[in-house]
Amino acid sequence: MKTGPRSVTTGMRKFSFTLAAGIVLAATSFLASAADLPTEGSKAPEFTLQSQEGKSVSLKDFKGQWVVLYFYPKDMTQGCTIEAHNFQRDQDQYTAKKAAIVGVSADTIDSHQQFCTKENLTFKLLADPSKAMITAYGSLAANGAVAARNTFLIDPQGKIRKVYTQVKPNPHSEEVLAALNEFQK
Repeated sequence: MKTGPRSVTTGMRKFSFTLAAGIVLAATSFLASAADLPTEGSKAPEFTLQSQEGKSVSLKDFKGQWVVLYFYPKDMTQGCTIEAHNFQRDQDQYTAKKAAIVGVSADTIDSHQQFCTKENLTFKLLADPSKAMITAYGSLAANGAVAARNTFLIDPQGKIRKVYTQVKPNPHSEEVLAALNEFQK
């Protein structure tokens, strides 16, 4: 049995090939997920999930009003808290425009309850631990564990009017309000 440089080189080639195949597979999976993102002008995918109050919430519950449907990675994390605080800060402006704010993450109802209590959030947070809705909206992060930071502005007829991907938490609520102003002119 030979154990010289040749077997090390062969082992490295196998490792390199396996690593390259893994990267290609991950990139393909990510691109497939991004391709599944609902587009502007399309009908918003239906959903029914439990809110932080333990009540079922469906898209049809918001018929006749605008919906700011935002996906975020995790309760009680810095970026997600900033984004939620900004939506809460602007809640009155959304209400005046007949727009509901609805947040979705893979966290549990209990986690959402704690997050809402701690941060004084009054809008709905929906629990999607199975990630079915997150996937339906093409918003599963590349790691497959959490939601990507995406937002969908849905009109009163259930049509997606604006899609935001890779949202930056700080200016986001203001961006959505500006778009809502434009659509309601």
